Amino acid sequence: MPTRRTFISGSIAAGTLLATGALAAQKKPEKASRPLRILILGGTGFIGPHQVRYAVDRGHKVTMFNRGKTNPTLFPNVEHLEGDRNGKLDALENREWDAVIDNPSTLPRWVRDSAQLLKEKAGQYVFISTLSVYKDNSKVGMDESDPVATLADPTVEQITGETYGGLKALAEEEARKAFGDRATIIRPGLIVGPGDNTDRFTYWPVRIARGGDVLAPGDPNNPVQIIDARDLGEWTIRLVENRTFGTMNAIGPAGQLTMAEMLGGIRAVVPGSVPVTLHWVPADFLEAQKVAPWSDMPVWIPAEGEYAGFGRRSNQKAIAAGLTFRPLADTAQATLEFHHSRSEERRAKLRAGIAPEREAGVIAAWKSKKA
Repeated sequence: MPTRRTFISGSIAAGTLLATGALAAQKKPEKASRPLRILILGGTGFIGPHQVRYAVDRGHKVTMFNRGKTNPTLFPNVEHLEGDRNGKLDALENREWDAVIDNPSTLPRWVRDSAQLLKEKAGQYVFISTLSVYKDNSKVGMDESDPVATLADPTVEQITGETYGGLKALAEEEARKAFGDRATIIRPGLIVGPGDNTDRFTYWPVRIARGGDVLAPGDPNNPVQIIDARDLGEWTIRLVENRTFGTMNAIGPAGQLTMAEMLGGIRAVVPGSVPVTLHWVPADFLEAQKVAPWSDMPVWIPAEGEYAGFGRRSNQKAIAAGLTFRPLADTAQATLEFHHSRSEERRAKLRAGIAPEREAGVIAAWKSKKA
């Protein structure tokens, strides 16, 4: 079982190897004991490609169903079915699969339509949900038995910050209604790593690589929980192989990871010619400076009040079901490589994180206050 100690120490070791170029390419996984027919709804976004690669390497026959608009040239040797969750499911009729993995659904109607169509044609339905389904973030150690959000109007289909969790909770129910105890519900937290276009975690490797005075938010011991998209994608396939059912929080690592450990782990592996100085600025000062958690300071939300349980949710059920975590150094390095593979224009416009000029101003204001 992976622990916080092995996660961090493994990151240090991997960081040394990555920095010297001595980390060998990862071997392909061994073949599964039995090849399966796996239908992946979506498959071209963030976690989907990691699922497809791992499933193919394990010897499974993969079918992808999507609109054919996002990354249409991915996986030319994999079967592609074209359709739309808005009523165009004809391509799924008269087919059978061992398992279905539903990646992109938020609207309950999407899950209802596909799950009802496939309930007699597939042995398992894996729905990728979210930790946002939980009604209350103030409880420390919250697990899968805790209450989920509800909507005053369950027919609403507008996806906002207020409706997202409730819609996902209703979508989970649609999977359970159709597949019963053959449903697997995965609730990830913040998904990070290569392929992430939200830039929420990406901001930190990019910022630390730039060097200089770095604004670090709040209490260094503030807990954070993240999961590498590759760990999530590969574990999803293993759940299908093992016919593991039920609801699980997909977050890591085992034990508590702090903001200081996360930034320190990134700093240990990310190359940069300019020294890095982390300036830890209290949450109340950042609030006064209108520096917002999660957007201006990605990954971070102060673990207090209504968010006291944020970053402290239980992942024991997922770990018991085989969820594993690669070293943080691997995630940081792969994220930075992914960032550098993007266009110059895209690299210049991160979608999360504080602007350099504003960051410098906040640090200067904090230094002045302390003087």
